[in-house]
Amino acid sequence: MTAAVRRPPGALAARSGTVAGLLLLLVSLLLAPATPASAHAVLVSSSPAASAVVPEAPAQVVITFSESVRKVPGKVRVIAPDGSRADRGEPTFRGGEVTIGVDPSAGRGTYLVSYRVISADSHPVSGTFTYSVGAPSEPPSDSGSDNRANPVTENAVKVTKYAGYVGLLLLVGPALVLAALWPRRLSRRGPGRLVWAGLGVLVVATLAELWLQVPYTNGGGLFDVTGSGLGDVLGSAYGTTHLVRLGLIAAAAFLLRPLLAGPIGRTDGIILAVLGGATLFTWPLAGHPAASPAPAVSVVVDAVHLGGMAVWLGGLVMLAAFLLPRADERELDAILPIWSRWAALAVAALLLAGTVQGLIEVASPKALVDTTYGRLLLAKIVLFALVIGVAAYSRALVRRRVAAGRPGAMRRAVVAELAITAVVLGLSATLVQTTPARTAAADVAGAPSGYFSTTLSSPIYSLQVELDPAETGNNSLHLYAYTKDNRPQAVQEWKVTAALPSAGIEPINVPLLPLSDNHATGEVSLPARGDWQLRFTVRTSDIDQATVTATVPIK
Repeated sequence: MTAAVRRPPGALAARSGTVAGLLLLLVSLLLAPATPASAHAVLVSSSPAASAVVPEAPAQVVITFSESVRKVPGKVRVIAPDGSRADRGEPTFRGGEVTIGVDPSAGRGTYLVSYRVISADSHPVSGTFTYSVGAPSEPPSDSGSDNRANPVTENAVKVTKYAGYVGLLLLVGPALVLAALWPRRLSRRGPGRLVWAGLGVLVVATLAELWLQVPYTNGGGLFDVTGSGLGDVLGSAYGTTHLVRLGLIAAAAFLLRPLLAGPIGRTDGIILAVLGGATLFTWPLAGHPAASPAPAVSVVVDAVHLGGMAVWLGGLVMLAAFLLPRADERELDAILPIWSRWAALAVAALLLAGTVQGLIEVASPKALVDTTYGRLLLAKIVLFALVIGVAAYSRALVRRRVAAGRPGAMRRAVVAELAITAVVLGLSATLVQTTPARTAAADVAGAPSGYFSTTLSSPIYSLQVELDPAETGNNSLHLYAYTKDNRPQAVQEWKVTAALPSAGIEPINVPLLPLSDNHATGEVSLPARGDWQLRFTVRTSDIDQATVTATVPIK
């Protein structure tokens, strides 16, 4: 006869809960439609072309993106020279091509095309350009809702991304340590609270990401959320992966309860590991990796990158908060060598996955220094190198078998690792919201020559600068001032100078003509090639003014 196997209390409930969570996961997969993956979109062409002058009014405007895009309701518009809406009906989306019907009787002059769409990696893409019928006129202003990003919403998205990473490492690392390294004599109450806190933070962050995706894509404030907007998000690939994440977390939560009470069986441990591994894939499937040139590779290496981070940092938290202060020297002698090997494997996975993903997302050495994504990645590499140095010191203590006898020194090293990696996590949260270097570099390379445009920020305003054709000789300058919350900023006085120090050309005053409260234009002759220094002073009241500068390459 075989002896009956006694299951620990709550095992049946845990298994039932896991099944319920997996059913939730299956339902979310069945309800969400499939969406094709592609790269972060950039505008590659338009008809009529940007800044073109056409003899007759076109019946439609066609804008073409590098990859497929989705509609943001009410965010694709054509403004006639008199400021009225010239677009007719809903725009048509076919992959990366957007067709907008235009009233051909809207008259002669300059038209403004304004757009905001969603790329395949869930990030909004917005912009404007003009074309003229017959002859140019004063560009109209768009009195509709602003297509530019809301800075409060953008920052809130970054905060929730950061919180999600923190919740993940507080869940994965402590659970792994409890399952394989925790001494039987020590209470599991403190680590258990840490695990539940991590799970709670992760769930809240996931729900917050779903909520914020509505105003993030629409360009609205934190609470500009409608039922239809939320439905669009839940029905997208982004919403699918987040629903899947919640289902996997629900399934894993029921197996965490017996783990926090005591050791669990091998089968439950394997199921928990599989659920955790599947959860890791929901991050890359909702971001840049799923839309990279090699999505299968990018998704896998990004999941490995996240897993290595969660194991390493979560384990460090357990060491600093519980094991080093509570375990005795004999226990630490047994635990630290094993942990050291785990940490080395996790760091190796981080380095390998990060290198592969960096090569895919950056694409060229030039993009590494010429794009925001590339520069953020360089900063992350520098900090990671620093934390590797601290980790090497910790490993040396373990190898010399003095770490158990000097828990204070070991704990200080662990705290230093955590402090530096907290900054690295912040950079990671910013990176996932930043246009990949491969796309940003392509956008710059594909920009029409003979035109310069940038947006400059000061404490009291932001200034959109447009210089055409950005070549030697006569150039047209247009300035648009906005408040910090992206509304038109009334300006009382404009001042602009242009200088080329490398050629000994002193600042040239540029006469400006105000066309509206927030728009001014002027003509400037630039006699030589080189990097011209343009200096803009904008006075918004009797006492408020600020100066910003831009370097403009003139060919």
